[in-house]
Amino acid sequence: MPNDKPIRRDFLLALATAPFVTLLGQAGEARAQVGVSPVKVDTNGLIAKIKFEAPLEGFLKEINGKYKLRVTELTLAPGGHVGEHNHEGPGIRQVTSGYMTYVLPDKTVVYGPGDFFFESGDINHTVFNKTDAPMVHVLFEILPANLNGPSLIPVRHH
Repeated sequence: MPNDKPIRRDFLLALATAPFVTLLGQAGEARAQVGVSPVKVDTNGLIAKIKFEAPLEGFLKEINGKYKLRVTELTLAPGGHVGEHNHEGPGIRQVTSGYMTYVLPDKTVVYGPGDFFFESGDINHTVFNKTDAPMVHVLFEILPANLNGPSLIPVRHH
């Protein structure tokens, strides 16, 4: 009988901590889903990693707290593509490795390592990696401060 107390104490302790263990497990699941989004744009071979994000603050007080800077690294596998799309905000893109075939409504441009260009966000475009090596580029974007998901959006017509 004297040995029952430690067993009962251990059982009650386990019972009391079970809800916390469950919550921790769910928090881990939620973290594991960061970056998974319901993007409604056709993609194949695309991996996106947000590298930096911060709200805009400074002398331009009319934009403080309304927008943020986000830096995202995109890797597109050989033969991969990102279907026709827009972005939530404007920004500069720079190819760091590989070659991007960038298709706009009126022209097609191939960008290589070190090339950079500006996207207004509202011009429809499609991206292809037509090579046998991964293509990596970095997006530096100005986005709404409350945007939690990707900046990639289905085409919006003016």
